[in-house]
Amino acid sequence: MSKQNWFDTLNAALESEGLLETWDCLWSGIDYGETRRYYTDDEVVIIYRENDGRYERPIHYKIK
Repeated sequence: MSKQNWFDTLNAALESEGLLETWDCLWSGIDYGETRRYYTDDEVVIIYRENDGRYERPIHYKIK
């Protein structure tokens, strides 16, 4: 069983890795073709939005 790697919404992409609550709703959206990096207390999260509007599954890892 393989994981889905592309999502139509930012919420769906973040939820796929249990990261939805780490996104601050006051941040600006992610532009087409943009990679966004943000930090939580102990993780870095990297998410990419393709030029067609889909979001790639986020990468996240512990930094402490």
